[in-house]
Amino acid sequence: MNLFESGVARAVAEAFDLPAPVLEIGSYQVEGQEDWANLRSLFPNKPYVGVDMRPGPGVDRVADVESLSHDHVSVGTVIAMNTFEHVPRFWRGFDEIHRVLRPDGALLVSVPFFFHIHNHPSDYWRFTPEALHLLLEKYPQRIMGWHGPKKRPASVWAVAFREDHPPVTAARFEHYRSLLARYAHEPLHWSRTLRYQFGRWLCGSGPFAPYLEQNRWATEFHDGRAA
Repeated sequence: MNLFESGVARAVAEAFDLPAPVLEIGSYQVEGQEDWANLRSLFPNKPYVGVDMRPGPGVDRVADVESLSHDHVSVGTVIAMNTFEHVPRFWRGFDEIHRVLRPDGALLVSVPFFFHIHNHPSDYWRFTPEALHLLLEKYPQRIMGWHGPKKRPASVWAVAFREDHPPVTAARFEHYRSLLARYAHEPLHWSRTLRYQFGRWLCGSGPFAPYLEQNRWATEFHDGRAA
């Protein structure tokens, strides 16, 4: 997770009344990310459990998302930020999350697309916006998002709501977008900005767009209830 995605999580937590209890998948806080990777502070007074494949900072329980020990429809909200690239059979994990979510539950998930291999402990997959949209087709309402160049996004995220969750209104969606504009930013050091701008002047925008446009974002609201 990076600062941009931490801002996405903050925007989601403030924009929507996400039901409890909260289950975070992949809650291990990697060294150097402690200041922004602790998402439980976004959900005060709500029961919160962090699970990961390995024990460590931020982990309350060691568990595998492909086979969760939670009962059916027992969780209000699931968070999985930059986790599924590390899950060997990620489709099983998505099925397990849907199994444990209550009918009024919600899922916040982010996945990388244009990102270096990072072994925590292994790195298997990359996801396009269309891939994440397909994986969440069971959820009637989905808010998709991505940042970076349109054809080469840095990462993709979504907030998906099960069938009994209160409908997302147009006003709520716009409030969410305003919070994204406030919180979702990944600072780029001025020296790197100058280097990338000079490189773009020499070689064109293509190779440097993922860095110079990393704070450019877009969102789409898909409402299956209105179909």
